[in-house]
Amino acid sequence: MQIGVVSLFPEMVAAIAEFGVVGRAQRRELISLDIENPRDHTTDAHRTVDDRPYGGGPGMVMKVEPVAAALEALKSKLPRGCPVVYLSPQGGVFDQATAKRFSDLPGMVLLAGRYEGIDERLIELHVDEELSLGDFVLSGGEIAAMAVIDAVVRLLPGVLGDDESAVQDSFVEGLLDHPHYTRPEEIAGKVVPEVLLSGDHAQIARWRNKQALGRSFLRRPDLLEKLDLSVEQQELLDEFLKEQRQ
Repeated sequence: MQIGVVSLFPEMVAAIAEFGVVGRAQRRELISLDIENPRDHTTDAHRTVDDRPYGGGPGMVMKVEPVAAALEALKSKLPRGCPVVYLSPQGGVFDQATAKRFSDLPGMVLLAGRYEGIDERLIELHVDEELSLGDFVLSGGEIAAMAVIDAVVRLLPGVLGDDESAVQDSFVEGLLDHPHYTRPEEIAGKVVPEVLLSGDHAQIARWRNKQALGRSFLRRPDLLEKLDLSVEQQELLDEFLKEQRQ
């Protein structure tokens, strides 16, 4: 997968390819990461990329010309049809389904804004999709771009040590993940659930499904509202809630 990022802080974004899952993917040449700085596409001595907003108000707005040139430079390196995605508080919320959709593409271009945002005409002329991490404001789009890269890259075949890890993550089935435990069996009086020590894989799978349903009900009931639970899932949830009342 070929990933391009437009950012005023290329070193910040490049760091993601030095560590962890994304770093492993790049070393295995499963991804490429190209970053363009709009300042490299300016024509004045001060390398100006922003200006005062029309109509007045605080802050500065990123200019069209240098950002558009950076986008075009990246698009010329990537396969045709790669979407340009602007990380913006006005965008739709990025979720696991979107990460999966992106992971099936040959590439993508991420635009990290700064200041008060970018000139609206950039969005109209060059952006295919706007995405947000949630209802909060960051100083710039770099952290959001890095989050998108990490979420997408870990879904690519061969990136994780065990491809099943991605399949079993939270949100893949529309639910939160079940609890996880490792050695030792007891810590500060708290013990690993007995079923996980039983070796009965069918019962372990049942327990994990029940915990995922119950945890989602308690922490993110909005997730369950989007699902049409099967009879078995509803029975597991009812059993979980009964256990919670005991």
